[in-house]
Amino acid sequence: MRSWLSPIARGCETRDTWRMRSVRRVLALSLVFAASLTLTLACGDSGVEADELGVGAECSAAADCLDGQTCLAQFKGGYCGIEDCTFDVDCPEGSACVAHEDGSNYCFRICTNKSECNANRGPDVESNCSSNITFTDGGGGKACVPPSA
Repeated sequence: MRSWLSPIARGCETRDTWRMRSVRRVLALSLVFAASLTLTLACGDSGVEADELGVGAECSAAADCLDGQTCLAQFKGGYCGIEDCTFDVDCPEGSACVAHEDGSNYCFRICTNKSECNANRGPDVESNCSSNITFTDGGGGKACVPPSA
């Protein structure tokens, strides 16, 4: 038996009403996903041991650095790292042994772009993600090179 009442009056949703509710749900879920992804990227763990140990961080004394590193004061703003490495295995994962132009070898953080170098450095002492370096193991790529003092 057909009712003479409209679908809305009978309490039924029309296709348009159902579509609008579906669109709203998809948009709400998309916003929640985007927000959680943003928070994960902004606050999440990078997974690079060099970052967890503070390699490349700005410092003024050895106490500012972690896990057997020293504050390399010969660089502007200091640079938490390891001096006198010989090979990459002497450095934390995510960093490599680099022969610097000053004649010493240092564990510098490996990078693909400049922002990776400066998570723990101020804008006035930013490191550069440079390919103009010599890796002691002969490898290629880029590393975070701090400005000289």
